[in-house]
Amino acid sequence: MSMRIVPPAQHSSTFTHLPPSTSAPSAPGVYDVLRQGLNPSATLSTAAASSSPAAPVSRHPLESRLKAWEATQENLRMESLRKTFGMAEPIRRGMELKITREGSWRPACLGGGPGSTGVGSASVHEDVLMGREASCDWEDVFTGEEQRGALGVHDEMERKLKI
Repeated sequence: MSMRIVPPAQHSSTFTHLPPSTSAPSAPGVYDVLRQGLNPSATLSTAAASSSPAAPVSRHPLESRLKAWEATQENLRMESLRKTFGMAEPIRRGMELKITREGSWRPACLGGGPGSTGVGSASVHEDVLMGREASCDWEDVFTGEEQRGALGVHDEMERKLKI
């Protein structure tokens, strides 16, 4: 439990312009099944899934630094809540956040939708619990469903209740 304000530097001390290779060393360009597994795309998805749920898709160092900053600020906030109100407050907030994230019904008018179970798809409820309800980020505006027709509240209720 640390009261760290700034995240530690996670950049490497060396840099290479060569991309990480999934090919066999003796035959460049040929996918190495024995070292990387059966599916070439599985290496990317398992690497992203094992690192953290909020791992950025981009490889830009500033984006990963901002994600680390947000995680550090959240840890600092939870630690200060623990020191002020005891252990129950961070546990309660964590439970509320888990219930909000795993909720089965997310109305489209409140930021949810049928495809909103991804990493960057926080609902209004989650934004309020995380203290981000006053901020407007890139993901709040461009959700990826701009071409989709808007569903009304009645259509959502009919789909939810299977009427």
